[in-house]
Amino acid sequence: MQAIQAVRGMNDVLPDQTPMWECFEQTVREWLRGYGYRNIRMPVLEKTDLFVRSIGEVTDIVEKEMYTFVDQLNGDSLTLRPEGTASCVRAAIQHNLLYAGPCRVFYWGPMFRHERPQKGRFRQFHQVGVEALGFKGPDVDAEHMIMGARLWKDLGLDDIRLEINSLGSSESRARYRSRLVEYLEARDDELDADSRRRLHSNPLRVLDSKNPAMQDVVKQAPRLADDLDDESLAGFEHLQSLLRAAGVGFTINPRLVRGLDYYNDAVYEWTTTKLGAQGTVCAGGRYDGLFEQIGGKPSAACGFAMGIERLLALMEDAGRVAPSTAPDAYVVHVGDSATQHAWKAAEAMRGAQLAVVLHCGGGSFKSQMKRADGSGARFAVIIGDDEAQAGVVSLKPLRETGQQQKLSIEQAAEQIRSAAR
Repeated sequence: MQAIQAVRGMNDVLPDQTPMWECFEQTVREWLRGYGYRNIRMPVLEKTDLFVRSIGEVTDIVEKEMYTFVDQLNGDSLTLRPEGTASCVRAAIQHNLLYAGPCRVFYWGPMFRHERPQKGRFRQFHQVGVEALGFKGPDVDAEHMIMGARLWKDLGLDDIRLEINSLGSSESRARYRSRLVEYLEARDDELDADSRRRLHSNPLRVLDSKNPAMQDVVKQAPRLADDLDDESLAGFEHLQSLLRAAGVGFTINPRLVRGLDYYNDAVYEWTTTKLGAQGTVCAGGRYDGLFEQIGGKPSAACGFAMGIERLLALMEDAGRVAPSTAPDAYVVHVGDSATQHAWKAAEAMRGAQLAVVLHCGGGSFKSQMKRADGSGARFAVIIGDDEAQAGVVSLKPLRETGQQQKLSIEQAAEQIRSAAR
């Protein structure tokens, strides 16, 4: 019988890999706490209409990439979440989270998109999402970008650069849309199939084309900045002044439009040259219309998301090493009475806040000591019939010189703890 493999593009994270994930998660948890963000957890499965209405029907995500199916029990169309912002806003509306005022929340977990798997791009991938709900800009927009700059330092990463742009108000985009369509129609013979399809339904997405043959068309397209209203221009200038005051470097990318339809005004991406084509590691912006778009009361909001796998790849490239997860002690035991005493000793040491592996599965003393050494533990706690009868343990250093000695369980635990200091 053929062995069953994981779904293509959906990867296992193995025990040797998880310490780096845990290191990343701990750093991020402390970073978010420092800015007053609280955790929210949403389901991975939502009604399809949530993403169609928020992300935009004429987007790659909705048209090509969502994992969507019909619930056989009630006929509902359901989708594995391709991103987290829409789910977060849905939860905020459903549970009236803004009743007492604006709130800062974060979440992390798996997202799903049916893409061609490649380095830094998977069908199940993981994101950290950060959302400021009920806040007008641009100060909280600047805070989000300043937060990003601090996190890269905390993670020991360099070569991550900030690009910003303003999409303006809906009125600004409407004026720009007309000019852009006129320009693209005049160069119709140079457009690829995707751009022709989007020409009238979603022309701004043409600017996000990654097709090398389209780059000259994109480069010469009209600039959205020329159609921004006075309020959007003033907000964008204020944002830039806040970033300069905070010492956060940035460049303005007039072609930056983001791939989701719900954005307005400030948008941004943190990019790197170290991941090839998948150079964006964190991106976000303002989405003031999204609450109303999915059935809530109008509310200002902004946020960003970062790809965990891509940041882990950068951490590995930078030589970042996760803290050791080796146990403090490995308990070796031979004999029936020794086994009973070993259970007692292991639990007592765990009660003293030590990480202790108790050997299971039997085996000779020699084979158990080999396992103890392979575990990475600093000490072997050895228990035979003599130790069990006397109510003590033998403590043997595995990583440094020192004599094996017989001690009470409490004395052994204290010696192990002292060695770890």
